[in-house]
Amino acid sequence: MQWTPTLLILDPEGTQRHRFEGYLPADEFLAQLHIGLAHAAFSRKQWDEAERRYRQVVEQFPTTEAAPEALYWSGVAKYKASGNPAVLGETAQRFKQSYTESAWAKKASVWATDRAAGRPA
Repeated sequence: MQWTPTLLILDPEGTQRHRFEGYLPADEFLAQLHIGLAHAAFSRKQWDEAERRYRQVVEQFPTTEAAPEALYWSGVAKYKASGNPAVLGETAQRFKQSYTESAWAKKASVWATDRAAGRPA
């Protein structure tokens, strides 16, 4: 379904990386714009830039709908940059403190581990 306005974030090759429709309050609009830029950096495998941009959404727009998604993807980008799976566990822990009821918290829950035993929690 299409609606006006529609904002598309494209990568340099013209591939759509993020899309949102409709009028939004300024903070929601800016959060969506920033997460779109983060998705574009992620698609270019610019992990550090993507992680920084996702983190920026969480820090600057923590009450927006984009914040839980940004927290999730910041963990993924940090993992991609480091190859360290503990980063994903840290992200899952953050979801236990923030955005606990979000769909993104459920997705990150598979990363939670019992650190002492090295098993899923």
